[in-house]
Amino acid sequence: MEKQETALELKDFEFELPPELIAQEPLAKRDHSRLFVIDRADNSFKHVQFKDILSFLKPGDIIVANDTQVIPAKLFPRRKSGGNLKMLLLKPTTASAAVWEAMATSLKRLKIGEELLLDSPSGKVYPLVLKDITTGPDGFKRLLVDLGDRENVFQILRDVGYAPLPPYIQQEKDSQDDLEAHKRDKDLDRYQTVFAQHPGAVAAPTAGLHFTKELIQELSAKGVEMHKITLHVGPGTFKPISTSVDEHTIEEETYSISEATAAAVNTAKKRGSRVIAVGTTSLRALETAGKNGVLEAVEDGSTSLYVKPGHKFHIVDSLITNFHLSGSSLLVLVAAFAGRQTILRAYAEAVEQRYRFYSYGDAMLIL
Repeated sequence: MEKQETALELKDFEFELPPELIAQEPLAKRDHSRLFVIDRADNSFKHVQFKDILSFLKPGDIIVANDTQVIPAKLFPRRKSGGNLKMLLLKPTTASAAVWEAMATSLKRLKIGEELLLDSPSGKVYPLVLKDITTGPDGFKRLLVDLGDRENVFQILRDVGYAPLPPYIQQEKDSQDDLEAHKRDKDLDRYQTVFAQHPGAVAAPTAGLHFTKELIQELSAKGVEMHKITLHVGPGTFKPISTSVDEHTIEEETYSISEATAAAVNTAKKRGSRVIAVGTTSLRALETAGKNGVLEAVEDGSTSLYVKPGHKFHIVDSLITNFHLSGSSLLVLVAAFAGRQTILRAYAEAVEQRYRFYSYGDAMLIL
């Protein structure tokens, strides 16, 4: 294990990445992505395909994945007076999910109470009412918008919305017409895990994108159980560290953990089996609800847990994750889990080996 470092600076979590290694498209087969394996017992590295992950797992291991469903949160409302906006829904402000907090371009001429229009590919038009303009915790302007139909909000979004792909994926264009050419339905399908169930995320829990239904069946046949938590990933997942590493904060995200998942994890811990988190979101939910060493069921929780070097891990024994942005809180998290020097050495080797980075990129398994 690495010696604990003190007074870490942002530059301690930065690395050089050639732009061509940022994956712009998903692979044709999810589990054919590469898997960079770090064994913390001896700090050794292995390079395999994701479908080979079975060889690193044992009967009795518990895999915990995030079953949040990415909503089509990218909208292109138009004003009745002319002109279009680019809007990203962030989170619902009411239990009915009719009123949402959002970010948008071209705010100067917008008026509170103004009705905007959402055009669907089917030709149907839906109203969107601007309720208020506020300031978010990050200092940027936020909108409160009302989608009106409380019973069918997610159906409306499926009809008019687009996948909220991250800004480093260049196929994300600036207009609705541009996005039509990039196969809206394909984006909505591939920027989603095969086990997504509960709508609410505005970014995918990308470590889960590598799993196929067939691979999950193979895990089960080997005696490896997969259980789910739900954490609705917010836009803060892309928030850069603009202060010091220690002073950075994480925006709150809602999560839930079922009684069944909590029981399975606690049973595994008691018998000495490993708990393997699929992604940083699953890890943060598990470590939040298991801070006393026993995982508690949570019906409607929230977490702003910021995992950095020095964090004591109570629940998670191993981690499946993607490759993260230089200088990001997610890179800080994996550095806390595997050791900063080990992670930077691994990232340097991944660049040398031409791994694909970020949301549509390859995966890492930290044992």
